Amino acid sequence: MQGDFLQETYEGGLKGVVRRRVEEFLSRQGLRYDKGIQYTAVLYDRQGEVAATGSLEKNVLKCIAVDEKWRGEGLTATVVSTLRSQAFQQNQQHLFLFTKPHNKQMFLEFGFYEISRTEDILLMENKRDGIDSFVASLARGQGSQGAVVANCNPFTLGHQYLIEQAAKACDTLHLFVLSEDASLFPADVRMELVKKGTAHLPNVLVHPTSDYLISSATFPTYFLKEEQIEKGAGGQLDLVVFGQHFAPALDIRCRFVGQEPFSPITALYNKQMQEILPRFGIQVVEIPRKEEGGAAISASRVRALLVEGKLDEVRALVPDTTWEFLQSPVGQDIARKAGESR
Repeated sequence: MQGDFLQETYEGGLKGVVRRRVEEFLSRQGLRYDKGIQYTAVLYDRQGEVAATGSLEKNVLKCIAVDEKWRGEGLTATVVSTLRSQAFQQNQQHLFLFTKPHNKQMFLEFGFYEISRTEDILLMENKRDGIDSFVASLARGQGSQGAVVANCNPFTLGHQYLIEQAAKACDTLHLFVLSEDASLFPADVRMELVKKGTAHLPNVLVHPTSDYLISSATFPTYFLKEEQIEKGAGGQLDLVVFGQHFAPALDIRCRFVGQEPFSPITALYNKQMQEILPRFGIQVVEIPRKEEGGAAISASRVRALLVEGKLDEVRALVPDTTWEFLQSPVGQDIARKAGESR
């Protein structure tokens, strides 16, 4: 039957009539076409109507749907195979997949395994026990265990203050620095700045997050930073991943966050944290922001000053280690790029 279908693939986000038709098709399936999509496969029937579709964002397969009248014809397999091939061509070997929980068995047959789920979303990966193997590779601490998860774009005196306060409240603090490269400061730079900026705290263990915390796979809307993102469903999933996999393996009983007066997405995430993590036996402690000049210190404030070329005002907001980096050729190049983004 598949010979009766025409497959078209599209690089980049869909536009025009094709986008409208795919969006309407997904809407009928209870899905939406996500921002950030980089590749889409569409199968059309003989009448030119959308019969099935699926998309790829980095290493995440999503927006996969088949028209009800064509289910059972192997169209899902065709779409998944096309997306997987495209991902492999881009050297993406570790793949994730978003779907509805009732689709689990079907995607198990395609070599994907469950990570976590909410009522509406199931996250899978193409590695059996991939997340648990990653968490098992992380350094363990002793005594009472706490955690901070942060982007640190860049590492500021506000981040340093939050981590210092959290480190005082537990025997070991696990500090997770986002591995997702979707920020002004690259992941390797952010990791190095965090390590240098917390080197005076002997009970802090600094970890990467791989694709498992606040990433395109677990929280895709985080990096869009738009107020209209509907109810932060991705944030709920991210917290379930943390509660099911990271916390029990590392015996984390407390997660520390800074108060969030600026970002609606992060503020919503903090609220969801208060609701979800206690279900996993994790206490959430919110720490007031450190202020400078009567205003809370934030990485967004630092980035805004870099955009405006006000490097002298940045000095009061970052630790010596970050300031020294900003004076280096690489740091100056990042600052220049920030200014060019105006």
